[in-house]
Amino acid sequence: MSTPSPARAVGIDFGTSNSTVGWLRPGAETLIALEDDKITLPSVVFFNMEERRPVYGRLALHEYLEGYEGRLMRSLKSLLGSKLIKHDTSVLGTAMPFKDLLALFIGELKKRAEAAAGHSFEQVVLGRPVHFVDDDAAADQEAEDTLAEVARKIGFKDVSFQFEPIAAAFDYESTLTREELVLIVDIGGGTSDFSLVRLSPQRRMVDDRQSDILATGGVHIGGTDFDKQLSLQGVMPLFGYGSRMKSGAYMPTSTHMNLATWHTINSVYSQKSQLALGSMRYDIEDTLGIDRLFKLIEQRAGHWLAMEVEETKIQLTHAKNRVVPMDRVESGLTVDLTRELFESSIDSLLERVRASVTSLLNDAGIGVTDVDTVFFTGGSSGIPALRNSVAAMLPKARHVEGNIFGSIGSGLAIEAKKRYG
Repeated sequence: MSTPSPARAVGIDFGTSNSTVGWLRPGAETLIALEDDKITLPSVVFFNMEERRPVYGRLALHEYLEGYEGRLMRSLKSLLGSKLIKHDTSVLGTAMPFKDLLALFIGELKKRAEAAAGHSFEQVVLGRPVHFVDDDAAADQEAEDTLAEVARKIGFKDVSFQFEPIAAAFDYESTLTREELVLIVDIGGGTSDFSLVRLSPQRRMVDDRQSDILATGGVHIGGTDFDKQLSLQGVMPLFGYGSRMKSGAYMPTSTHMNLATWHTINSVYSQKSQLALGSMRYDIEDTLGIDRLFKLIEQRAGHWLAMEVEETKIQLTHAKNRVVPMDRVESGLTVDLTRELFESSIDSLLERVRASVTSLLNDAGIGVTDVDTVFFTGGSSGIPALRNSVAAMLPKARHVEGNIFGSIGSGLAIEAKKRYG
């Protein structure tokens, strides 16, 4: 009997918050260790000004938090489908197209995978959300085309795509002993994606699975949106969000919105933004909040604050509250963020998620009692309010949690082996 050979191709899950690379080979784990012994590489680039070099992942976050001078960039995937992708940004004093920034990070994924494998890869199956852009097919296709262009630029000759929840379904299918009708719930950093799929040990041997995919859907809501709402409702009031002007109107919110959104944080440090904020100060009744805001901007601490909010969101999956110290801004200042506040702040987002699931079931002509299993994956799928709200819609389904950071990458590796050998 011949020994199975390693796959020629890899699967790459380029995520908003974390990324993985999957490679099927005999006698080894599917997901490649990308940073020390960890299978995930946080989708982060830090341009170290002192050493004039980019660093990635956890090391990037470490250098930023250690106080190295430079620029931190996160949520890179959010650029796909946005207007920013056609523009440049300032990096180490020079203009860099945002497409080149994506190439830099995805190229690093490729380089690390090849170093671990000991040879180069020329074929790849890339994961993609069901919708990069909601309700705009042309913009959605443009986002996929951009990602394909980036992949070819860094050396992949054959590039194809698979929906991320379908990839997660194939990973789950590898564990099954009987047929199931499964709702895949993939809540990532930038999108919530859903697929209704028939899975079984027999079906996984078939190459063309189109007839098993009953419906796919999704909405452009993910972990960074949950972070944003928690920040706006729980933290930004300390920095003047909701303050009144002397005219009685509310203070303009653009600076707070930008600070609460990962890929726009750097914009608040621009001279134009700070001048606009400065001219506004004289028209505000109580200047305590805006003065704290000036101090935060002066320290370029926007990413630090965003990381504290993200960590709070994670802690609130199992804790009732988290007290966040704000001594960096003002001695003795704290904010107590509760799960109740968090759930209240994201309720409208959860309603859109539930509506998307309802639409998916209607499209497939499937009743809520027909679904055997709800399979949760994605880094934000552990949020209790989200999980409970989806689970309540399907009262007879059992609930299974996959590898929340690894199911998609593993499924993409399975698909890569099928497509490219």
